[in-house]
Amino acid sequence: MKKLNCHWIASLWFILAFATVNAADLKIGFVNAVKLMETAPQVEQANKRLEQEFAPRQQRLVSAQQEVKNLEDRLAKDSNIMSESEANKLNQNIREKRRDLKRQQDEFREDYNIRRNDELDKLQKRIIEVIQAIAKEEKYDFILSDGVVWASSRVDITEQVLQRLQQQNR
Repeated sequence: MKKLNCHWIASLWFILAFATVNAADLKIGFVNAVKLMETAPQVEQANKRLEQEFAPRQQRLVSAQQEVKNLEDRLAKDSNIMSESEANKLNQNIREKRRDLKRQQDEFREDYNIRRNDELDKLQKRIIEVIQAIAKEEKYDFILSDGVVWASSRVDITEQVLQRLQQQNR
């Protein structure tokens, strides 16, 4: 453990020494990736696409849930006047419909998550492209994002990236 700490301290010392020697030459920026993923207009568009794509399946699931509930209500209400075989048959029907509903819900969740991840991957690639374009245009040496504990507004280019994403969205 001490060896790991020594390497970590030595690496940090090297980075700090390099940064102080060449601080005047470095141009560093920061991007708040979480803020971009929450506010970029492309996120809202992706959510709308997913909603439209999955709305029919969602509606079918709601209908199936209602059907199971109606059968359960019927069984609870009429079990006293049903024959034993009718009650057993209805009970079996309810179990089968519950199983089918659970399977459909699991498939829906899995399919939705796969599509959502695809949309997020596309958006993340777009954001990276915009960040890289700004970094090249404005001659940044580093653009930092995740893992930064604090960044001053002087180096934060999040709003600039967001504005570029909004322009590309028009």
